[in-house]
Amino acid sequence: MFLTPTGERRASTVLLLRDTVWGMEVYVQERASTMVHYPEMTVFPGGGVDQRDLPGDVDGDGVDSPELRWVGHDTSWWARHLKVPRDDARALVCAAVRETFEESGTLLAGLHDGNVVGDTDPYIPFRSRLESHELAFSNFLDDTGLYLRADLLRPWANWVSPPGDTARYDTHFFVAAQPEGQNTHDDAIEAASSGWFRPSTLLDGWRYRKIRLLPPTWVQLRMLDTFRTVDEVLGYASDLTVEPVTGAVRDRPFMDEYFTVERSFDTYYARGWA
Repeated sequence: MFLTPTGERRASTVLLLRDTVWGMEVYVQERASTMVHYPEMTVFPGGGVDQRDLPGDVDGDGVDSPELRWVGHDTSWWARHLKVPRDDARALVCAAVRETFEESGTLLAGLHDGNVVGDTDPYIPFRSRLESHELAFSNFLDDTGLYLRADLLRPWANWVSPPGDTARYDTHFFVAAQPEGQNTHDDAIEAASSGWFRPSTLLDGWRYRKIRLLPPTWVQLRMLDTFRTVDEVLGYASDLTVEPVTGAVRDRPFMDEYFTVERSFDTYYARGWA
């Protein structure tokens, strides 16, 4: 487990985007009802940073894992834009790509010729080994000859769980376009359902009590809903430096609607954010 100095677990989540004739869509998952934390919440693919995302001997066998094969801005750039130390930035970007692959089958990686992976079928069998912690992501890249394509990601937001929350995370949000030729695999263990939706559709579903959203997810959907295309989002975020959102958010712009609607649900998960 990879913790911040104040005790929150670092985590990464990715807003996968694609353009359609109906408008821009984002990929989301509904957490299974059996999940301990936030069951039935609609979320973006992501998860906690762990030892596999760090350099060195990640599996305790006395042998250092291979260097991470990386294309894009270096860790110093990411450290500045995420406002974290360099090793943390490396781990957050690695976790973003790893978790996205584990949970959706989308692989933000490239081939030795510089092209982005288009057909993920040869790599899908590795997902279970990554999910079970049997395989470090750097080993996966080394074994397959792939490169982590950090240039496909953009920094987007940073939210820190409030004190007293059931699971405290310091979560960095990234945005990325769904690579051409790739399809998502809607079979994540932790998800009851998955799919692509326009941000406005998800927000309307939440207003009509069809889905549940935590404050960070709701805010990202509100933000996405102000853009028309994936290129607009990526352009906006291309040099973005994220500021952490901490503590109560009740008085922040637009949050009035969120807390009014959320209080109408039987289970009120957002209490700590108010």
